[in-house]
Amino acid sequence: QVHLVESGGDLAQAGDSLTLSCAPSGPTFIRFAMGWFRQAPGKEREFVAAISQSGNTINYADSVKGRFTVSRDDANIIIFLQMNNLRPEDAAVYYCAVDLDASKDSAPTNPYAYDYWGQGTQVTVSS
Repeated sequence: QVHLVESGGDLAQAGDSLTLSCAPSGPTFIRFAMGWFRQAPGKEREFVAAISQSGNTINYADSVKGRFTVSRDDANIIIFLQMNNLRPEDAAVYYCAVDLDASKDSAPTNPYAYDYWGQGTQVTVSS
């Protein structure tokens, strides 16, 4: 079983930047495809960004393209979500997830592809 821990959520103002990180809670030496999703109150969980095991494939939701950047630190098996020019509609609980079965160049956008999820980190954006 894989336990993921997100961090970096905070209260921000519109236009600000935040960086979220996600790391396994225990030692792991294998890279997997990983994704970021978010869920706002009263809304369904939605895809934000994903990065393949190889790092060669990165997908973004249209709503965050050009503002958010996903990356990974393979030495520490950590992924990051750099969020720039935040908008009030970006406010949500952000979750990272890992897909254990994805091929090395696959970065799934479907939440059902993912096997394990973190507990989430709250991002609040004031206008």
